[in-house]
Amino acid sequence: VQLVESGGGLVQPGGSLRLSCAASGSGFNIYVMGWYRQAPGNQRELVATIVSGGRTNYGDSVKGRFTISRDNAKNTVYLQMNSLKPEDTAVYYCKTVDLWGREYWGQGTQVTVSS
Repeated sequence: VQLVESGGGLVQPGGSLRLSCAASGSGFNIYVMGWYRQAPGNQRELVATIVSGGRTNYGDSVKGRFTISRDNAKNTVYLQMNSLKPEDTAVYYCKTVDLWGREYWGQGTQVTVSS
């Protein structure tokens, strides 16, 4: 399974960005799709996850500002990020878990929030 992320970049505080992650390959059946992030000197942390039925889970620091969604037909997950703060600056990684518990990670996309 290959995961290709897009949508990162530089944005001013209070701005918005939308990340996308498309999964491709064969012989997989994705159950969970999600986003994690890692800032310099910090551990990788949960941003948001969504299971195939639509149930979502968010990290406390992004609740009310970020929204995760997915298109099962396209094996794609999205992260709409609003009201961005400088502390949201990090490399954002896409992660998927299939029905057999196998995990796959994307290469990461940089999000920088700065004026």
